Amino acid sequence: MSHIKQHLREYAKDVRSMLSPAAAARQSQAICRTLLDLVDGYKTIMTYVSKRPEVETRDLIAILIERGKRVVVPIIERETRSLRLSYIKDLSVLVPSTFGVPEPIGNEVPASPTEIEVAIIPMIAFDSRGNRLGYGAGYYDRFLSQHSHMIRIGVAFSCQQAEHIPADSNDVKMDYIVTEKGIIRCI
Repeated sequence: MSHIKQHLREYAKDVRSMLSPAAAARQSQAICRTLLDLVDGYKTIMTYVSKRPEVETRDLIAILIERGKRVVVPIIERETRSLRLSYIKDLSVLVPSTFGVPEPIGNEVPASPTEIEVAIIPMIAFDSRGNRLGYGAGYYDRFLSQHSHMIRIGVAFSCQQAEHIPADSNDVKMDYIVTEKGIIRCI
């Protein structure tokens, strides 16, 4: 199955890379608007901080902070293959870190996973049943399986959708998927 997943991962990355910067920016803005509506009633929201060419989340983070939400971002712990959490109140504290992901290294404000109501998760590929492919290291699957109380929202461009993503027992499904075309409810 890992061979199939790797093939789907590479295909989705190739398709995503064909989006022009202008199209990716437009689609990211549409996704941001939908996410803002979807998470409106929640106070503590975890979201990934995007790196190119992912769906851009910096505007989302800035608006959530402006609206008084408690925003949590993950910090990749490569040695333990886990995620450490930090509150963020200002985008200026982000610096490129592990795998080039922007993280608040040196400006961390520890956050507890138990406080998080909603988690916004990046995806390389997905299907309409809530199955997702990440980068393959399992950071989010391990984290989400340990903290199943969170509402899980996967985020990607619609061009990254596959007909079927094979799922292992350790793969965690999304409750919702948001693309520029709208919301897919998987629950």
